[in-house]
Amino acid sequence: MKINATEIRVGMILEYKDDLWEILKTNHVKPGKGGAFAQVEMKSLLKNTKLNERFRSSETVEKASIEEIKYNFLYSDENNFYFMNPNSFEQINLSKNVVGDKGKMLSENLEVTINFHNENPLNILLPNQLTCVIETTDVALKGQTISSSYKPAILKNGLNIQVPPFIESGDTIIVDTRTMEYVKKI
Repeated sequence: MKINATEIRVGMILEYKDDLWEILKTNHVKPGKGGAFAQVEMKSLLKNTKLNERFRSSETVEKASIEEIKYNFLYSDENNFYFMNPNSFEQINLSKNVVGDKGKMLSENLEVTINFHNENPLNILLPNQLTCVIETTDVALKGQTISSSYKPAILKNGLNIQVPPFIESGDTIIVDTRTMEYVKKI
């Protein structure tokens, strides 16, 4: 399906240059002189490469025909993640390189959306926000308000994120899974 370049959004999957590309960032620019354009950062789903591309607002791009199916995460082994369709009880497995870093956020029975293109699984979409527990974090220094006021923390699942200084080890927080950033403390 052809869409206008101004309709490109983060998370969308495009067919471009004989490959499938997931949109990571998009910035619509209207310069004072010349035509408007969309500056887009894309990641190849097949080759795992990145591309920065500029599309004029008058251009059209091909949006990939994607089928989204909800699955529940079951378990993982050293090579694969296993999911089950809650309606048909059909099980599928995805290799760790398809799932990527999102695999660290998976927990038993977590409902995820798996994108399929021509019946081949492409990637998974996690819920926008997930609850996580802080394993360890640095002690906040008093009077450190001049700097960015965020400190590194390691979650129980092994991910490193930045958190505000009032967060301590053992705290439960909400993480935005699209950006892997701290949202709020519970």
